[in-house]
Amino acid sequence: MNLKEIKDLIELVNDKGFAEFEIERQGFRLRISRFKESSPQIIQPAPAPIIISSAIPGAPQIVSKGAQRGLIEAQASSSGSSIASDNEGVEAAAQPELQIIKSPIVGTFYSAPSPDSEPFVRVGDHITKDTVVCIIEAMKLMNEIQAEVSGEIAKIYVENGQPVEYGQSLFGIRPVSSKEREAGD
Repeated sequence: MNLKEIKDLIELVNDKGFAEFEIERQGFRLRISRFKESSPQIIQPAPAPIIISSAIPGAPQIVSKGAQRGLIEAQASSSGSSIASDNEGVEAAAQPELQIIKSPIVGTFYSAPSPDSEPFVRVGDHITKDTVVCIIEAMKLMNEIQAEVSGEIAKIYVENGQPVEYGQSLFGIRPVSSKEREAGD
């Protein structure tokens, strides 16, 4: 092959949009590639994010209303007053143990099917195992969460629109005793 034939091949490869072209003729081998050949790349996972647990000095702290309430409740409960701890002990003894409905997925908690609708459940509502108690949106999919336990809603741990983690407590359910079930039938 002469230089003119090689130039014509290069123009042809370029005009036709080939990524690569290879020809072998009379012991002469020519390879034309439009892209730079690179050695195989090694793909490494991104490093895990670093979580800073203490506040940065001088930076304003931004806390959501739900988190503020949780901080206030935590500060009030850890204030060390013996009256508060005595009341908690009496309250815990008066209430039977609650069964917890936990989030089966990571997503956003919604208490109602739409913003202008009534919530699925409220504190004091009686539910059955197949009652839908909330929706968790994950990756643009709305997942209805069923109670899987019968009883009365005693506590709602999260607020509408709040992000939730896998295994995070959503509801506290006071189970229905066998006597109460028989009375209801």
